[in-house]
Amino acid sequence: MRILRNAIMALALLATPVAADTPASPLEQALAVEQSRMALLNGDRLKGFLLFRNKRGAQPVERTTEWIDAQPFLEGDKQWACLAEALYFEARGESTAGQFAVAEVILNRAESRRFPNTVCKVINQGTGRKHRCQFSYTCDGLAETITDQRAYERMGKIAHIMLNGGPRDLTDGATFYHAKYVNPAWARQFTRTATVGQHHFYRRATRLSQN
Repeated sequence: MRILRNAIMALALLATPVAADTPASPLEQALAVEQSRMALLNGDRLKGFLLFRNKRGAQPVERTTEWIDAQPFLEGDKQWACLAEALYFEARGESTAGQFAVAEVILNRAESRRFPNTVCKVINQGTGRKHRCQFSYTCDGLAETITDQRAYERMGKIAHIMLNGGPRDLTDGATFYHAKYVNPAWARQFTRTATVGQHHFYRRATRLSQN
């Protein structure tokens, strides 16, 4: 119960608007806190009813295509553009949860001392060096051409959510993944943390997994 009370208190603090153009009313803030409380009480984590921060404060996230499609499309900075592009080329055919999971890996890498320290650098690590690309689309010799605008906008919305504090609870800190239909040798060196959609996710063995 103490953990639950602390979580509710933390969510209540998050619900305070940050730099809002139109500050949320006390009623809106109270509703956000109550939604968060009910999500915790109902064990709704698998549905993804969690919080991320935007200019109106803490907002719920639902990992469904319908919910994502209902959100406004907001362009962002260079890091947003890199993440949206990576999700488009790496995961647009995945389930919505699978797309969020791939975003988790990229952000986990950007926060790890073992990898470059920005989203763009993580995605482009090894690009131009044979067999060293970390994300295959960056060195497949094909132009990065967006042909499905609707899918790109969906990836852009997910990128926006994740870069603004979206929940990372799908992959248990994974920094590696591969498609289920392949069996790379490197995977045997790591701990599998999750399978989401068509991908297996991994991180280094526990004693080596610290950032």
